[in-house]
Amino acid sequence: MGNGSSSCLTVSVPNPYITTISPCKSKSLSSSIFIPTVSTNIIPQNFLLKIPITMSNHSSPSNLTVKCGGGVEIKETQDENTSNKPIFETLNSSPDLLQKLIYDALVWTSLHGLVVGHKSVQKSGTVPGVGMVHAPFALLPMSFPKSHWEQACELAPVFNELVDRVSLDGKFLQDSLSRTKKVDAFTSRLLDIHSKMLELNKKEEIRLGLHRSDYMLDAQTKELLQVELNTISSSFAGLSCLVGDLHRNLLNHYEGLGLDSKRVPANGSVNQFAEALALAWKEYNNPRAVVVIVAQPEETNMYDQHWLSFVLKEKYPFTVSKRRGGQAVAVIYFRAGYTPNDYPSESEWRARLLMEQSLAVKCPSISYHLTGTKKIQQELAKPGVLERFMEDKDDIAKLRKCFAGLWSLDDTNVVKDAIERPESFVLKPQREGGGNNIYGKDLSETLLKLQKENSEELSAYILMQRIFPTSSQTFLIRDGICHQDQAISELGIYGAYLRSKGKVILNEQSGYLMRTKVSSSDEGGVAAGFAVLDSVYLT
Repeated sequence: MGNGSSSCLTVSVPNPYITTISPCKSKSLSSSIFIPTVSTNIIPQNFLLKIPITMSNHSSPSNLTVKCGGGVEIKETQDENTSNKPIFETLNSSPDLLQKLIYDALVWTSLHGLVVGHKSVQKSGTVPGVGMVHAPFALLPMSFPKSHWEQACELAPVFNELVDRVSLDGKFLQDSLSRTKKVDAFTSRLLDIHSKMLELNKKEEIRLGLHRSDYMLDAQTKELLQVELNTISSSFAGLSCLVGDLHRNLLNHYEGLGLDSKRVPANGSVNQFAEALALAWKEYNNPRAVVVIVAQPEETNMYDQHWLSFVLKEKYPFTVSKRRGGQAVAVIYFRAGYTPNDYPSESEWRARLLMEQSLAVKCPSISYHLTGTKKIQQELAKPGVLERFMEDKDDIAKLRKCFAGLWSLDDTNVVKDAIERPESFVLKPQREGGGNNIYGKDLSETLLKLQKENSEELSAYILMQRIFPTSSQTFLIRDGICHQDQAISELGIYGAYLRSKGKVILNEQSGYLMRTKVSSSDEGGVAAGFAVLDSVYLT
């Protein structure tokens, strides 16, 4: 495995929530890395006192009051066309049925751990069991064409292989991101670590990827188009499984809705991610080594991570150590490190470099991380670039079919078009986590400003075709409040990939994430507060 700069990692556990990573036979780093280790189901007192429901059904507003576990306020506003009209007509004509459905759904989320920490409650992101509320979710699954579902699933192993091959081409990564490096300090630091690994000729003999490719179904072309490819911190593998279970449970108990629970596909993402981590641990071949999950401090989405940790301990007890003291680290799974906020000081950057230099399996490695950047996504969409990495013409055709329009801001014609027709584009900076994209008037103003200043910052962005999915009526539930509105959805397909010493151990589609948001919202992150968790109803 080797070169002289590689080292093992040890992990010391001073308490159940904080783990400090340090090199063998040296002092601990000053920064702490938070690792979820506890899974819990605690229903807060007075969990459900009142369920307000806001609806968009009729042109004339009115108010109805329903008694069921407390009062319910139903506000009816403007009418919208829907693709699920019969179901919503049934629910809207029977407020008692709707109220009971919502109440049962909220009880289910509390009993089954479909929960997050509430940001308004102190310690809700650090102490498990404090300030828990249900995760935002859709009351009913979202219709999705079976043919496009199958297309997305078939693409997962192809994208897994593409990520691995691109990650091995250090020159391509460095060259493609060279201009971004000049104007984006965060990407620059990542590239510096990558460059050091290239100088050391550091080889990752065991390569693990837990990815998620996100898609939207374009209403005009009826094509499934990729929004982005995530290679770091592909979240919600834990909670997404539970949403499908919730929806199947509701459909089985409310047969009058006329929906078949068998059309909600099984989702084994948390088990499949755990299996991939366990297989990587096995390939590392040190029975005393542990798996480390690196998470953000004050993480209100900790329970999604706890589910993965819980499954690891239940199914693979050898992978998560309960001992105190120094321990070798076999696998490092990053649920942090994708945003500049995760590196408040030089100690975090030193820790990232240390981990990259070690023999531990990184998920992702620095090269996998860079392969998931938006600039690389745009580069791969250029004519002839996929052929640099893939030989199979069918696989290349499958990938190209799902690519949305992607352009560098070097293309002056496209930039001019985007300024004149900003509603047709999205301006994306190299940032992850939701809430970073630029739309509409802000897009035009940003481009004009950068052009006027002749700013090199143009290279820190990419332009992407804006995708317009068909909207449907749905019920969105957040903080115990149910809101009915027109909504659109984004399908994420998880993929797990493991290669060891030249041999592919695992390459498969590993479950899915469905996110639904009000159609008037531009951004779509659940943790960022824009979307809710959903499941697929195959049609």
